[in-house]
Amino acid sequence: MENLFDVIVIGGGIVGCATAYKLQEKYPSLRLAIVEKEPHLADHQTGNNSGVIHSGIYYKPGSSKAKNCVTGRRELVEFARKHGIAHDVCGKLIVAVEEWELPLLEKIYQRGIENGIEDIRMVGPEEIKQIEPYCVGLKAIHVGCTGIIDFRGATEKMAELVTKINSESKIYTSTKVLHTKRDGDWNKVQTNRGEFKARYLIFCAGLQSDRLAKQDGVKLDMKIVGFRGDYYELTEKGRHKVRNLIYPVPNPQFPFLGVHFTRMALGGVECGPNAVFTFKREGYKKTSFNLRDTWDALTYRGTWRLFFKHWKFGWDEYRRAFSKKLFLKTLRRLIPDLQMDDIEPGRAGVRAMALDPYGEMIDDFKIEYKDHSIHVLNAPSPAASASLAIGAQVRDMANEHFKLNQQYL
Repeated sequence: MENLFDVIVIGGGIVGCATAYKLQEKYPSLRLAIVEKEPHLADHQTGNNSGVIHSGIYYKPGSSKAKNCVTGRRELVEFARKHGIAHDVCGKLIVAVEEWELPLLEKIYQRGIENGIEDIRMVGPEEIKQIEPYCVGLKAIHVGCTGIIDFRGATEKMAELVTKINSESKIYTSTKVLHTKRDGDWNKVQTNRGEFKARYLIFCAGLQSDRLAKQDGVKLDMKIVGFRGDYYELTEKGRHKVRNLIYPVPNPQFPFLGVHFTRMALGGVECGPNAVFTFKREGYKKTSFNLRDTWDALTYRGTWRLFFKHWKFGWDEYRRAFSKKLFLKTLRRLIPDLQMDDIEPGRAGVRAMALDPYGEMIDDFKIEYKDHSIHVLNAPSPAASASLAIGAQVRDMANEHFKLNQQYL
């Protein structure tokens, strides 16, 4: 029967498609659908991030982020090799440029050791220059296993494999979920393209995860608040000043890695992003505005508590968002020789930040089960790098709660 499925995955970003792929691979007879509201897969966080395959070096040992990033990164590289996805395991530098950053750099290095990251080593000023001739720093971690990838291409390949494994499984784009409800043994999913039915639902809705969870009756202790990140690109004149990836030592108080340089898998070099509150969850322009998104964010006490705690950081980010001169000043911490005509405005991305009522950013991945559905509530960076591991985790959770082994093997 058309529009009748065993499992519907809501959300066609890389986490949703990796989850669908992992389910389909394990249960080939499973009739599965991916439902995505945009015309293309990977149109939001997946397709607008920095395109980096993260190593797992930054994350708290034992956390879901640390474990899934290390496992998922290795699997993602193998997936890219097997399926011809544009990628390059080129390595990166995390560079300390001031004395006060050295203890923080050492802590990151120790985390890398604890997390089992391969091919990491400390390098001094001379070797920094050998790896990145225009970069200046006191000390750096060279992370050899980090790389770059076309995340859109990887997402599309995962979705393609779902339908290749089972021709009855489907991908629906331009299909917006309006509401869901349980009706007997079935979940009814009402969309702008009619009604779908499934025994089980898996929500991987990114920037809309909290809204769909609330609609499904999940009790939440968080809200998604959007932060836009603006990028600049190196012009043809300045492109030779970056060979691969150069990162600063991140501020441990924030979940952002700081403005960095990234050679892209499909060509070009980007620098950024900053991190500014956005008045539209899916708004990629400085002037983007949505009344519902703004109201949701600004009537939530967690948003204001975040603002009050970090007002100086936020103010500096906003100033930099509207000033090429200030952005360049930040970039020059790592590459002092960078000139104004070496950079030009690029694209932007929006990150779904899960905030608790006290204004604290929920740092780890957050996945919850309810009745006949699973919700991926918080999957910020490095979720794209960890996507195949997250997909496997959700698959195992689905097997445990939905008893898939008994029905589809």
